[in-house]
Amino acid sequence: MSGHSKWANIKHKKEATDKKKGQAFSKLAKEIMVAVKQGGKDPDGNIKLRMALSSARAANMPRENIDRAIKKGAGELGNVTYEEITYEGYGPAGIALIVECLTDNRNRTIGEVRMTLDRNNGNLAGSGAVAWMFQRKAHFVIEGENADEEKLMDLVLDAGAEDLTVEDGVAEIWAAPEAFTAIAKALEDAGVECTEANITRRPENSVEIKDAKTGQQVLRLIDRLEELDDVQSVHSNEEISEELMEEIDKLGD
Repeated sequence: MSGHSKWANIKHKKEATDKKKGQAFSKLAKEIMVAVKQGGKDPDGNIKLRMALSSARAANMPRENIDRAIKKGAGELGNVTYEEITYEGYGPAGIALIVECLTDNRNRTIGEVRMTLDRNNGNLAGSGAVAWMFQRKAHFVIEGENADEEKLMDLVLDAGAEDLTVEDGVAEIWAAPEAFTAIAKALEDAGVECTEANITRRPENSVEIKDAKTGQQVLRLIDRLEELDDVQSVHSNEEISEELMEEIDKLGD
């Protein structure tokens, strides 16, 4: 992947306050509930649930929250039906955006997404407008002493990894979506904890952001979308250099 890792160079935007953690846990709980409802409570026979549980553990979601989400998905604590919806759009500098949602009210969700885009220099696009710019990929992020290229290479190559990069103490593993379970199991068996483990959308081409003000607008729009309760994830194709990130940080909010 060209340039600096997007995860690495904007991860400080993701570091959670207590409020952000609560939002993250709520989104993860929805994923678990939907996975259980669609494929049952057994993660061995439900790849989607296994993926959701891996993401929850990577986010340090409390065990009681996970158990409650599983019971809700199984209908043991009341029945709420969530619908998966994906919206596409554009942001500042023409960046492409894919916004993945889980909602129990489609009209509320599209209204909130549209308003957030309109208020932050973006606009909603039709289905298929930007999806072709992204590939679905399994993605793992590992930090600290386990972010060792030689060690990880031995673990994940046979499990189906396509790409492994290690930079500044952060390792990223990319693979086809169907390899997620095998790689997650290989890492788990070796005692390697992930900071992130999910199926994401990797852009095939990036839009280089060249000035701090535009970069600030891009990051603000992504943050505002991610803050919406119904939004599970936001995928985008901007590329921001470390030097420009430093300039953006100086601008503040």
